Amino acid sequence: MLRRRHLGRVAFLEANDLQRALLHSRDDYLLLMEHPPTYTKGIRTLNEHFLVPEGELDAVVVDADRGGDVTYHGPGQIVAWAIVTVADDPSAGKKHVTSLEDAVIATVQHFDVDGWLGQVGRLEGFPGVWARLDEIPHKIAAVGVRTERDEQGRRRTLHGVALNVNVDLAAFNAIVPCGIVGKPVGSLTSLGLEVSLRDVEDQLDLELTSRLSLENSYASVERASATWTSERPLLRRLRKAGVNPEDGLSIHERKPEWLRIPAHMGNEYQSLRTLTEDLRLVTVCEEAGCPNIFECWSQGTATFMVNGERCTRACGFCLVDTRKPMPLDPTEPDRVAEAVVRLNLSHAVITCVARDDLDDGGAGAIAATIRAIRERKPGTSVEVLTSDLKGDPEALRLLIDASPDVLSHNVETVARLQHAVRPSAGYARSLAVLARSAKAGITTKSGLMVGLGENADEVEEVLVDMASVGVSIATIGQYLRPSEHHLPVARWWTPDEFEQLAQVGRSLGLSHVQSSPLTRSSYHAREALAASTPVSVSLRR
Repeated sequence: MLRRRHLGRVAFLEANDLQRALLHSRDDYLLLMEHPPTYTKGIRTLNEHFLVPEGELDAVVVDADRGGDVTYHGPGQIVAWAIVTVADDPSAGKKHVTSLEDAVIATVQHFDVDGWLGQVGRLEGFPGVWARLDEIPHKIAAVGVRTERDEQGRRRTLHGVALNVNVDLAAFNAIVPCGIVGKPVGSLTSLGLEVSLRDVEDQLDLELTSRLSLENSYASVERASATWTSERPLLRRLRKAGVNPEDGLSIHERKPEWLRIPAHMGNEYQSLRTLTEDLRLVTVCEEAGCPNIFECWSQGTATFMVNGERCTRACGFCLVDTRKPMPLDPTEPDRVAEAVVRLNLSHAVITCVARDDLDDGGAGAIAATIRAIRERKPGTSVEVLTSDLKGDPEALRLLIDASPDVLSHNVETVARLQHAVRPSAGYARSLAVLARSAKAGITTKSGLMVGLGENADEVEEVLVDMASVGVSIATIGQYLRPSEHHLPVARWWTPDEFEQLAQVGRSLGLSHVQSSPLTRSSYHAREALAASTPVSVSLRR
């Protein structure tokens, strides 16, 4: 199976951690993306090939575990990485590189019907793809690949090619690109070919898929796209993703029977409300308008929301306050721990608002809360539902080092709807967060909503990707529109459909799938942990 993912703009280190996780997947993957301005140093980079000191570059500089020298990646450049199984042969890497280069050459020739780029192909003695070979050769695509064995002994490929479409070529002036002196770098547009980035990406996808399929004889090939869209109003973003908001259900429409929840405000419910007020705590149950609040609170369970009650993001589905956040309260970790003690919880769930205003995204305060609970009630298992922490691996490390029993981060929706539903986040970034957590050996959990305009095949694609990066527990629930200012509900999924999704998730290797109309991220969280086991890399879907 070849799974193609159009990921939009992804930080290099996030993409690298994602492909490292996918190295152990049973399936092959083709990732297409852009990077923000980044200089990557291959294993053969020489310091003198930086013509401007690294500290003065207007881009990040990262080490890349691939062959080659220093190069530049940035907006307007299509990066295609293939994580595929190749023959167990020393020459397999070279053959794979040839296939990637052939795909780039065919893509360029597809658009260059008038011959603006002159002769396009390989330049003897130099890697990559070149244009104007019959005049002054310009390098238009770099290639950097490595192969290594996975846990099952298969030889797998990493990294791939980068094709310059309309990238800012001035950035290459700060380096000796790929260590090649005296030969200019070009792009399709700089050499006179007017073509859109998206059209080139789609064609490169087709050319790569064709060649990889010939080599591997895939039984099937599928595609999912999470490409960036420009910032538009809520409903316009939804239309851009292929969903007509006018087809959505009215917020005043009566919900089906399976979504009608009786309110039971017994002694336990009232006691928990008194406790949260007494300790000045925030629960996501109240702030996000969770439909299960009466059931959970009547059983003495709640999910505590830390780092304040104001979020720095404005996702299209969420009811949490988005005004300017207040400073962190240093007493909050101890107050949460006190609540855990008073409630005598055997499993505590800690979630948070996104705090993009903080250097660590709020991770340090969450870690402090974990440690406070451990100190006050050592026998309690702790689950943390975190934001993506802006993709910062060091911030995530603060949580990992605090050793939660479960680390959860929600993908929220299918790839196609990502930027309509949560424009400040990203599909690849979320998968990278999950991959980093699973690699650290922590039971890893993720969740998504349905009812926003997705279809069952797209949901399955998300479950496949979750399993491939090491997720153990998945939750799937019906999206409920909080207000008229939020995204509309496209349709109600039935209980039978939720059960079918659960069966699909389990068949893919997820150890526990909580799927029902009323499922939310922390619904039956203790039971989910008890029923799950961390996913071994050798078993990933």
